[in-house]
Amino acid sequence: QVQLVESGGGSAQAGGSLRLTCAASQVTYNRYCMSWFRQAPGKEREGVGYINSAGNTGYATSEEGRFIISKDNAKKTLYLEINSLKPEDTAMYYCAAGPGIGYCRLVDPARYDSWGRGAQGTGSS
Repeated sequence: QVQLVESGGGSAQAGGSLRLTCAASQVTYNRYCMSWFRQAPGKEREGVGYINSAGNTGYATSEEGRFIISKDNAKKTLYLEINSLKPEDTAMYYCAAGPGIGYCRLVDPARYDSWGRGAQGTGSS
């Protein structure tokens, strides 16, 4: 089972940008459906977007345009860039690996096999 470790994030002013990183323990991660989720205090975990083995991405409708997911297979690393940051983007951000997800898309969190511990991202007003 691939292990995932998030880092980066931190705090930025509204309108700015944040970049989060997810390091995978195995190069085989690049064959999986990989997704980013976030969870704000008192709210349910919600999907942000995904990237498939070919590098194609998709995003939750509400986030399309501001979020960019990418990966560097040589570095076994997944990235999430958040642009035009808003205070409501403040959340813990998680990456997840779904090797059993055949058609890569945002699905129920229970279908992902591996999760990182999360990294905090804060948009300050």
